[in-house]
Amino acid sequence: MKGLFKSKPRTPADLVRQTRELLAYVEAPAREPKREEKLTELAKNIREMKTVLYGNSEAEPVPEACAQLTQEFFKDNTLRLLIVCLPKLNLEVRKDVTQVVANLQRQQVHSRLIASDYLEANRDLLDILIAGYENTDIALHYGSMLRDCIRHQSIARNLARASKLKLSMYSRSLWPIKINHLKL
Repeated sequence: MKGLFKSKPRTPADLVRQTRELLAYVEAPAREPKREEKLTELAKNIREMKTVLYGNSEAEPVPEACAQLTQEFFKDNTLRLLIVCLPKLNLEVRKDVTQVVANLQRQQVHSRLIASDYLEANRDLLDILIAGYENTDIALHYGSMLRDCIRHQSIARNLARASKLKLSMYSRSLWPIKINHLKL
């Protein structure tokens, strides 16, 4: 009788879709009547994603569920939404998001790292992660996510090229100052 009223387990795709919908409440005004309830549900969903990806004390992660979650996660910009909304989430949810993103960076779907493909197409996310270092409340979380993103060779290469270009432009702008300084 006890198991009669248990809810049907959600598929990883449903879990990601619902999480994406709940992320809209992060931006809602604090006096929104259902906001706190929705944020609690969001935290529960992210924790459930973490369980799908890492397993729990009773069961190992199921590769098919991990692949389905990964595909759905990158299909409709859920990574972007989580990165943008991260500063508005509480500390425990931020930790869970960081762990979920770290695991998704390593998930292979049909022998491909789709996270790498996604980041190639959405390079501006790296700029958001880098800019996150300025906010001490989220610097640790953004830094961890950035480190996981840089593990992809193509992303690291592109970031190194961009950094080299910025450093080159910076040193050129300082070069006349250094010469003027030496003349004094």
